[in-house]
Parts: sequence; C-alpha cells; structure tokens
Amino acid sequence: MGLLDIVPSGVITGDNVKKLFDYAQEKGFAIPAINCTSSSTVNAALEAARDQKTPLIIQFSNGGAAFYAGKGISNKNQEASVLGSIAGAYHVRAVAKHYGVPVVLHSDHCAKELLPWLDGMLDADEKYFEENGEPLFSSHMIDLSADPKEENIRITKQYFERCAPMKLWLEMEIGITGGEEDGVNNESADKEALYTPSEDVYEVYQALSPIAPYFSIAAAFGNVHGVYKPGNVVLRPELLEQHQKFVKDKIGASSKFPLYLVFHGGSGSTEEEIKTAVGNGVVKMNVDTDTQYAYLAGVRDFVLENKNRLMTQVGDLSKGEEDDSPNKKFYDPRNWIRHGEKTMSKRVQQANADLGNVNTL
Repeated sequence: MGLLDIVPSGVITGDNVKKLFDYAQEKGFAIPAINCTSSSTVNAALEAARDQKTPLIIQFSNGGAAFYAGKGISNKNQEASVLGSIAGAYHVRAVAKHYGVPVVLHSDHCAKELLPWLDGMLDADEKYFEENGEPLFSSHMIDLSADPKEENIRITKQYFERCAPMKLWLEMEIGITGGEEDGVNNESADKEALYTPSEDVYEVYQALSPIAPYFSIAAAFGNVHGVYKPGNVVLRPELLEQHQKFVKDKIGASSKFPLYLVFHGGSGSTEEEIKTAVGNGVVKMNVDTDTQYAYLAGVRDFVLENKNRLMTQVGDLSKGEEDDSPNKKFYDPRNWIRHGEKTMSKRVQQANADLGNVNTL
C-alpha cells in the first residue's frame, strides 16, 4: 500500500496530515518544506515533487507572503502578509491536485510581533472551514522561542485551542534557531539556547497533547538559518533521539516516535546530519536559502550566456549591425523565469533525495 492509498493528492488537512507524518516516520523519510515567494517558485517546487513522486510541504514566510501580495501594498498592520498568504494558499489549492502529489500548505515562523499575521490567516481558515469543512491551510507555525519558556508554551497553547476544532496542525519552536531569516535575527543568541533540553520538549508535549494530536515541535539542536562555512555550525541531531526516548519513557508510549519533530535551518546541512535527524523522527525539514540561490543560478546563467541579446531589443551586440533579429524570445519573462524554475526544481529534488523522499507515493 502506497501513500496515495492513504491520503489524496492535492492539499491535505486534518487527519490526512497526521497520516502523512505517520507514514513518513514508518518508512524512514522526511518531507522538505520549501519557502515560496511567488506562483513561479510554488510551481517549481510542485514540479520537483511530481517528477520524483513525493509529497511536499509548501510554506510562506511573513516576508515571502507580503512579497506574494505585492510590494506596493502596505504591510504596516500585516495586511500584505495576510493577503499574500491567502493568495498563495488559493493558488496552491488550485494547481496542486493537477501535479498529482499530496501537499501540506503551511505558514512559517510567526514571532510574537507577527501574531496579527497568524490571526488573519486563522480568520481565513475559520471562514473556509465553515464553507468547506476543512481549513484553508494545512498547518501554521507559531514561533515564540525568543520569549520566556512559560510564555511561549502558554500562548502556543491558546492558539492550538483555536486550531484544534478545525484539526489544523500547529508547529511550535522551543529553543532558538540561530542566524537570520526574514527579518528575525538570532545571530547573537546564546549558544546554549541553540540546544533544547528534553525536559522543555516534554513540557510542550504535556501542554498540547491533551488538546489534540495535531502538533509538531521544532526543538533546537544547533540549527542556524542560512549557509555558513564548515565548522561554524555545530549540529547535534542525536539530541532528537534523546527527546523521543525521554517523552516515550515519561508517557509509557509503545511507539518509537511519540513526537513529530521538525528540522529548521536545513540549508547547508550534511547528508549525514540529515540522515541522523530523519532517523530520530523528523518529519519536516525547512529549505529556503539553498532554493533561493538555485533559482537565482538559473536566471543568472541565462543572462550571462545571452547578455549580448539582452542588452538590446534587436540584434546581437557581438555581431554589430550585421544582426537585426528581434530578441523578444530572450527577454520574455517566461523564458528567463523558466530557467530559474528549472534550477530551483533540481535543488528541491536534491532535498528530497537527502531526506529519503523519492518514489514515496
């Protein structure tokens, strides 16, 4: 029995998200969560999943969502981020089923100052739920890891109580992901805060598990956003095994993996680090920096290769007046954007391969 015998293609929600993550843990793979900023990047990620026959997580960050809505819209009160997230969600819902793969539709890090963004998306979820019996999104992330632990857990619990009636998955973070991403800067964070104790993970489980099973935990094990020189980041994915065992012993679970864990700052990680994390129950790994660069690479290489035709609408500058052929096929955005999509899609395929997520349908 394959995954498509368990969950449908297209955007999945509720129990189907849980079934997907259970299946991933059982089969020993994880799913890349690709940050998208446009319909073009969404389509590139979906194309990779289709070609490799895999499930996929598409996610929008706060800044990525604002960009999706358009930089001409004010984001003073998170209006653009809310609009962009909703627009992206409807785009994904419209096309995902035609790629023939299950898709988890997710929103990325939401710090305390960005909670109006999450509130706006939840309003849209509740409206969609009333009309369709499921939320607009599959899941959201709340990230109060920069706040005191007690406050983090308390507020996360309040939001989870709002999500639970819709069976809307909620991801939370305990411990800090270092580096900088999308305006959230933890580059000066205490190094000890980059490694979450098992006791803290268990406190989160104690608070959320009585409400519903639809939650995952991003427990820090040295994770850093971005790509850095080797040796600058010390990941300890073996800590995730300790978290699983600690909670398993505390609750007397029969399952090897009582927790659904998330790997943040996946860009630049080694194959061995990723393999160890997946082997310890990670079901989702965020990929952003590497796919951003991959998209650029395709556009950059096309521009450099065709620069003599892209500097003018007519002719090849290297041939002077001898060439008067039109260059529309070179500067048409559908051409050079497509080159970015192709290289990004290949990088998503690499993430799938690193996570053991190939031919998993």
